[in-house]
Amino acid sequence: MINLRQLNFHHLHYFWVVANEGNLTRAAKKLHVAQSALSSQIRQLETQMGHDLFNREGKTLQLTQLGVVVLDYAEGIFTLGNELMSAVTGGEGQTVQQLRVGAVSTISRNFQENFLRPILGQASIQLILESGNLEHLLERLGHHKLDLVLSNKAVASASPHPWRCKRVARQSVCLVGPPRKPRARKFRFPQDIAKVRLLLPGKSNDIRGQFDSLCEDMKINIQIMAEVDDMAMLRLLTRDFGGVAVVPEVVVQDELKSGALQKYCVVPKVYENFYSITTRRHFQPTALRTLLGP
Repeated sequence: MINLRQLNFHHLHYFWVVANEGNLTRAAKKLHVAQSALSSQIRQLETQMGHDLFNREGKTLQLTQLGVVVLDYAEGIFTLGNELMSAVTGGEGQTVQQLRVGAVSTISRNFQENFLRPILGQASIQLILESGNLEHLLERLGHHKLDLVLSNKAVASASPHPWRCKRVARQSVCLVGPPRKPRARKFRFPQDIAKVRLLLPGKSNDIRGQFDSLCEDMKINIQIMAEVDDMAMLRLLTRDFGGVAVVPEVVVQDELKSGALQKYCVVPKVYENFYSITTRRHFQPTALRTLLGP
């Protein structure tokens, strides 16, 4: 039997990465070590523990029953270690604290600014904001490289990452387009929708799914000018090329205020939800508590 002092945490970290990658080649590339050296150190850990941690079938690695147990403990050890480094580098207790926020690339920039407004400009907070796809951002959140993810899709809590997903806003979806003539008859929904060319969110967007279902239920025929995943691009096309966009009002709030665009109507039963996603941690940055509450 080995005691804690004899346990090689360097080898345990290598095991943890290999187990999560499921492949020696990918793990070696991620760790920047030779595959042969990585395999040798995993063997040393198995020898130290007196049991195999992987079943090896060619290039395929499958965790043994004990390997599953060891992985569970390794997840706790290194997740807590990442949290420790996050707390240290985040600067809690120092003059300037970091808050690292990830936002899915399809979410409205205006919503992000509005949500983050309580901390923007504070001399005591350094905001680091990055965008990407939800899967990548959640991976970084799980390793405490982000403090918060903003998304327009909910996620379910699941092992090994018990996400805390909270809806922080809900927006009605509108038809927005170029200003109509002052004496023009009020836009009627759904009667007038067939007369305009629509700019729609991409089919992976929840708004699009809701809107398509509404059109199908109401037997509405539409003309599609373009389908755009990025809300900022959707806003620009609406402003500059005369289409009518299906968007939450927050996306075009500046153009509506200036009169460059006009809200034609609210689309019934179609909404965009905005979520904050965090993970369980022993320490929560003060800036995060400011945004989300206790």
